[in-house]
Amino acid sequence: MLSKLFNMTLRLAGAVCAGGAVFVCVFYPALSAAAAGEELVLVEDGVSKAPIIIFADAPQLTRQSADELAHYIEKTSGARPEVLEGRPDPLPDKAIWVGYQPVLEKLFPDQDFDFKHPEEILIAANASHLVIAGRDRWDPDQEPMDVRFAPVTVELQQEYGTHNAVYTFLHDYLGVRWLWPDDIGEDILEQKTVAFEPFSYSYYPQVRARGGIFPWYVLHRVGPGGPDNLTSGGYWLRAQRLQLCEFPSPHGHGFPHGFGEGFNWRDRFYETRPDFFALQPDGSRGGGKMPYPSEGNLKMCQSNPDLAAQWLDDVAARLEENPNQRVFNASPSDGYHSGHCVCENCLAWDHPDAEPRRLVWQGLSQTYLALSDRDVTFANRLARGLKERFPDRDLYVYMLAYGHSCPPPVEAVPEDNVIIGNVSNFLLRSDSINRNSSVGGRPRDYFAQWGQITKLNFWRPNVGAPVGWQWGLPDVPLQRTIKDMQFAAEHNWMGIYVDFVREIWSNQGPMYYLMAQLTWNPHQDGQAILDDYYRRAFGPAAAEMEAYWTYLEKIREECYGTEKPGVSDHDILDFYDAARLDTAQEKLDQARAQAADGPEVYRRRIAFVQAGLDFTRLITGCGRLVREYNRYGASDDIRERARAQIHANWEKLRALRDEHPRAVRWRLFFKGYRADGAPQTPRYAPTLWVP
Repeated sequence: MLSKLFNMTLRLAGAVCAGGAVFVCVFYPALSAAAAGEELVLVEDGVSKAPIIIFADAPQLTRQSADELAHYIEKTSGARPEVLEGRPDPLPDKAIWVGYQPVLEKLFPDQDFDFKHPEEILIAANASHLVIAGRDRWDPDQEPMDVRFAPVTVELQQEYGTHNAVYTFLHDYLGVRWLWPDDIGEDILEQKTVAFEPFSYSYYPQVRARGGIFPWYVLHRVGPGGPDNLTSGGYWLRAQRLQLCEFPSPHGHGFPHGFGEGFNWRDRFYETRPDFFALQPDGSRGGGKMPYPSEGNLKMCQSNPDLAAQWLDDVAARLEENPNQRVFNASPSDGYHSGHCVCENCLAWDHPDAEPRRLVWQGLSQTYLALSDRDVTFANRLARGLKERFPDRDLYVYMLAYGHSCPPPVEAVPEDNVIIGNVSNFLLRSDSINRNSSVGGRPRDYFAQWGQITKLNFWRPNVGAPVGWQWGLPDVPLQRTIKDMQFAAEHNWMGIYVDFVREIWSNQGPMYYLMAQLTWNPHQDGQAILDDYYRRAFGPAAAEMEAYWTYLEKIREECYGTEKPGVSDHDILDFYDAARLDTAQEKLDQARAQAADGPEVYRRRIAFVQAGLDFTRLITGCGRLVREYNRYGASDDIRERARAQIHANWEKLRALRDEHPRAVRWRLFFKGYRADGAPQTPRYAPTLWVP
């Protein structure tokens, strides 16, 4: 298959890490005497001076980015530039060039338009022209796919450099901010004149699979300037340069489910090829008629060469359906400690010096070894098979390092087309201990050790609910998150999928924004990102709102410090108590007073945050009342009073939902109703259980 590749880059200059990757690369070349001090004026006194020119036959999303650029220049200055396609004749005296076309070689003679790195972007201005370009790769013969509602990367294109370059320009140079996915979350710096002195900037992202950082989006409404039906959640992802990236963000297991409908291994082969499935200690394959550990968690005989051959056949079939797919999952099923193969050949792939791990089979539990060497050996067999069978394609195997294979292998080294899905749960809990480790292994250390043997270290943390994260409470370890994401970047972090982010923007908004910015560029100053967030979001109340979030972070860290050995999450109800929430309320009141005479948007944003604090008070109040209701020996009167107050709290929550529909992902909490109208969401019991 022929792919269209536009190479348009700037020769890089910048810092190089030990692994050889260049991160932020900014330089300002010396200007000639004629150009020194000259400005490129795009808009003057509300009048556009330069059209936007997109290269001919640009792919769908690259073309859309030109329209979005025009939209935000208009919102900033009041003037909407004309959008043209292809090379105009004659050339305009001034123009904004979106994407590469050959005429740029003449207009920017000192630039090298030859991208050498995936997703690389270039933004450069001289006295007459601005170029915003990036490495774009796509198949021009493929039918367009509807990507408007996709919460993670889709494979319409292989690279979206120009689109991400446009949003980098809007953020870094035009000053647009998308603080959260709502109309009041967008912040524009209005200016009647838009002008730049000559400059040049290039960058390529270290994290090449970014779409999974916020995978659980509720896509609320039409976005603020994007294509026809682009919803605000999807638009926010795109504006943060997360959704449209080089790699997808895998998150599940490869076996026994295969690559989707029609590829389930049990359905196809359980009867005809039992040798594909894991040998159990009792001599059966997969546990006989009643598979162990379950039908969905069947393990495979990874050393069977026919299994690898069939997997490669499946890849070929999948490529017929989607020629652009690049990553193929070969991870063992869930139930990571149960039912692994004990055949002689699989056991031979295990290293005797591996970390001890407790494994389970039907009727048998014993301490054995971590299976990391086995899993990597299997992945390497498949990876070599991909190169041999599809030599002209850039294809990858995805292998989870999860549970039984969290520790790095002793000897096996992943091939350069094996992506390690590292389930290292240190996001939000950086000093945690892996509870399945018999030697006190830490996820952070495991991640670093994997990063020493692979450049494709994909971070796949399960964040749980350390201090109420999944309950929607203000679990905001901001400084801890800065350190953890920068630590990941130091150890070959190349992709991410976070399980779970619940979209509680009113309580966790600064965390989401910080995570988004550091995923695009983890080498930024994290505190500077937060300072900018507070200043742009809350204007005259920035200091008071920073004090509010810092106080909530302090509560969180106090609670986190009470962790007991072997306990992954915390009892939060004693920490989000009335006294602490009253103190938080005082800080919000101070912010409201500071914003009283300023623009209304700041008061609306503070009200949005207030909804989160009200939600916290009501939800934790329900939790304490449920405890009181269930307390041994509680009288009927006590239970009835508790029950009545719980129902009263839920009435207030309904009213809060109606007033601030996007402050909380409400459907998580109002997912279903009993006959008496009380909500029921078992995942959140006992806090949300209503007697």
